[in-house]
Amino acid sequence: MARQRANNVQRKTVTFGDASAVTGNWFAGVITMIVLIAIWYLLTRVWGIPQAFRDMATDQGWNEIELLGNCTDDPNCSYTQVLNRRTMPAPWSVVTAFGDLWSEGFRNVSLWDHTWFSLKRVFMGLTLGVLLGVPVGLAMGLSNTLRGMFDPVVELLRPVPPLAFIALIIVWFGIFETSKVAILFFAAFWIMIIAARAGVQGVQLSKVHAAYSLGASKPQILMRVILPNAVPEIITGLRVALGVCWGTLVAAEIVAANEGLGAMTWNAAKFLRMDVVVVGIIIVGVLGFAMDVLMRKIEARLIPWRGKG
Repeated sequence: MARQRANNVQRKTVTFGDASAVTGNWFAGVITMIVLIAIWYLLTRVWGIPQAFRDMATDQGWNEIELLGNCTDDPNCSYTQVLNRRTMPAPWSVVTAFGDLWSEGFRNVSLWDHTWFSLKRVFMGLTLGVLLGVPVGLAMGLSNTLRGMFDPVVELLRPVPPLAFIALIIVWFGIFETSKVAILFFAAFWIMIIAARAGVQGVQLSKVHAAYSLGASKPQILMRVILPNAVPEIITGLRVALGVCWGTLVAAEIVAANEGLGAMTWNAAKFLRMDVVVVGIIIVGVLGFAMDVLMRKIEARLIPWRGKG
C-alpha cells in the first residue's frame, strides 16, 4: 500500500513538471537509435535490380559500382537507391572504416592521436572561457559600473559567430595551436559571461535580506548566498559552452591542422572518403554526448537541490 502511494506521488510530480523526477528513459533512447540505424541501412541499400542481371554481373565478375553503372545504362534494368556511397556510406562501410582507422590511422596519424588533439583543444578553450568569462559575468551582475563598462562589448560581440574571428585570429596568433584554442575560447567566453550574470541576477532577494538580518557581511553574502545560487546557471552555461565548442571544433581545425578529428574529417572530404567523414562525425558526437553526461553527473553532485523547490 505504501509503495503504491509512493508510485502515485511520483507519477503526480512527473505529471506536474517536477524537474527532479524526470530522469529520462534509456530504453527509449536505445530503440530510437536502432530505428535510425535501420532507416540509414534501408536508404543505402540497392533495390529492384532483376535477378537475371545480378547473375550476369556475377558471371562477369562485376563489382557493385560496375553493376550499378551497367544497370543504369541498360533500359531493361532499373533499380532504386536513395543514397549511394558518394553521398552517404552504408553502416557496414562506416564500421569497416572505423576498424581501418583504429588499426592504421589516417594520413600517418593514429585515430587516438586525432581524438587526443581535439579533446585537448576543446578542454583548453573551454577552460579559458570559464576562467575569464565567469568573473566578468559575476562582476556584471554585482556592479552597475562594471555592467555599464562590459555590457556594450558583450552584447555587440556575443551574436557574432566564433568563426567570423578566424581571419583576425590567424593574423594575431598565426596558424598553430594558439589560433585553434583562441577560436574555441571565443565560442565559450560569451556564453559563460551570460550564464554567470544570469545566475547572479536570479538570486532571490529574500535570501539576501535574510542573510543581512542575521548579521552577514557583504563578502559572506557573496560566498554563502550569491555564488551557491548562481552555480546552477553557471553549470548550465558550461554545458551549453561545451556543446558550442564541439560544434566549432571542426571549423577551427580546418586552419592548417594535420591532427584532430576536424582536420581528419576535412581532409577525408577532399578525397571523397565519406566513410571516414561519417566516422569523424560519429566520434565527435559520441564524445560530446559522453562529456555532457559527465556534466550532468557533476551537476547532480554539486547542486542536488536543483528542481526541488
